[in-house]
Amino acid sequence: MIDQSTLTLASEPRTIDTLFSRISSPIARILDNALQGKDVSVEEGERLFHAQGLELLALIAVADELRRQTVGERVTYVIVRNINFTNVCYTGCRFCAFGKPADDPDAYTLTIEEVVARAVEARSWGATEVCMQGGLNPYLPATIYEELVRAIKDAVPDIHIHAFSPFEIWYGSRRLKISEETFLRQLKDAGLDSIPGTAAEILHPDIRKRLTRNKLSREDWIRIIKTAHKLGIPSTATIMYGHIDSPRYWADHIDTIRRIQRETGGFTEFVPLGFIHEHTRLYLEDHARPGPTGMEDIKMHAVARLMLNKDIPNIQVSWVKLGYKMAQMCLNAGANDFGGTLFDERISSAAGETAGAFTSPEMFERLILDMGRIPAQRTTLYQIVHEGPRKDVVV
Repeated sequence: MIDQSTLTLASEPRTIDTLFSRISSPIARILDNALQGKDVSVEEGERLFHAQGLELLALIAVADELRRQTVGERVTYVIVRNINFTNVCYTGCRFCAFGKPADDPDAYTLTIEEVVARAVEARSWGATEVCMQGGLNPYLPATIYEELVRAIKDAVPDIHIHAFSPFEIWYGSRRLKISEETFLRQLKDAGLDSIPGTAAEILHPDIRKRLTRNKLSREDWIRIIKTAHKLGIPSTATIMYGHIDSPRYWADHIDTIRRIQRETGGFTEFVPLGFIHEHTRLYLEDHARPGPTGMEDIKMHAVARLMLNKDIPNIQVSWVKLGYKMAQMCLNAGANDFGGTLFDERISSAAGETAGAFTSPEMFERLILDMGRIPAQRTTLYQIVHEGPRKDVVV
């Protein structure tokens, strides 16, 4: 594995020039064009995903330099509590081990009062956001999404509610027999502030049909995201990679996100999510790969920086899926955001072994200072709450 000192050395401008002189001209041309602010095409992105050796070092160096030019030396994080309010789900997605049938002994559904209590507790810890997602539970009332948002806002008016994936929006609007736009308007009026851009998986029909089957289509996801953005509801953007996909589909997916952003401007960040495989039927029965490799993780964040730099400046690492050490590596390969404290994260952990369910602000600061970067607590929408360590941190 490439060590920290190599990554730091590779980001020096003179080293970039040296690397360019020692790699193939097509890769050097792509990287040089990216440094000049030119678009990286889908075909070029796919080629970068195959970079090895010095070409990979050059890709990392350029991604890190673009990060530095665009967002500086800050590494941001947000204090947030995850509330996965139910794991009862009728869909049975093969890449997911979180959803359960209602009669499963591990099935659960929180009451509205329990959800509110967790939000109140989170605010008392200093959280500025609650992130709320759940399974598609047909036994809950059709009004549950609005009821949850209103109840949290009534109890904690100043907390940012980041909730409900495009699939939940699709499901909730159909249960109420109203349009997705009307449903989103109702949620916004109730206090919804932003939505997670999850349920994206891979936005290419060839792969998506094999992954999702009866789940949200590519067209549905794009339409709901665009509708939310039109209504002034921002979202994240995600990709889930490392299963039955390949670099061709990764580059196409990132390009789709880029084209949406140029139309709407509504994405706050791009979050690569490596496939957690251990307990999923996609791996156990369908012969999917056991998640991405470490090199693929680094390439994903680096290529995302090159393709999205002008349009989505914030590239987030998922420490839950990567682990702390690989997250640090990716933060030296184009990423700039460490994500959230989370607390109570259940969806990734249900799929298999992860880095855990909670990271304290002090741990974020330690890891960021270890990279020689500046820790900064942010809000969901990237306003800076505090910059620099607030207390002595052992590095």
